[in-house]
Amino acid sequence: MKKILFGALALALLASGCKVFKSSKKTSETAVPAAQTETAAEPKVFSVPAPKPATRENPASDNMYQQTSTGKPVSMRSENFTFSAEDQAAYGNKSYFIIVGSFSSNENAGRFKQELSQQGFRPIILHSETGYYRVCVDSFNDEAAARNRVQQIRNDFPKYSDAWLLIKK
Repeated sequence: MKKILFGALALALLASGCKVFKSSKKTSETAVPAAQTETAAEPKVFSVPAPKPATRENPASDNMYQQTSTGKPVSMRSENFTFSAEDQAAYGNKSYFIIVGSFSSNENAGRFKQELSQQGFRPIILHSETGYYRVCVDSFNDEAAARNRVQQIRNDFPKYSDAWLLIKK
């Protein structure tokens, strides 16, 4: 009998301390009839922002967000990287590099480079400051030309649809 009374008392204490019971009690006590709230409330006024001008102030600055013909934006990343000795002379003055593969192992990057060579590309391997070996298939000094080439690669080689631009820091 003592156990039952003790259990009932514990249950009553838990129920009285529960937020569910408190919040329902408060809402019933403080509820205001709907007719009073409608007459007392002030009308809400919303402002509409002015339309933006049709011409952009600096269209060259938002080219990072241009959509490709496939609907996927061209990703860009800026990193420091190094070339091999023979690639430094040929590509050292370029700024934009099209990357189709990124590997943590130089051996894997070398195998991928051979595979790309068989497909008609002239790939090079860039060793990034992040430790990755980036496999580049083309390089440019002009960003628009680099973006166009990324589009062409994505259209001609669907398996390289995730090609992206690496910008030399």
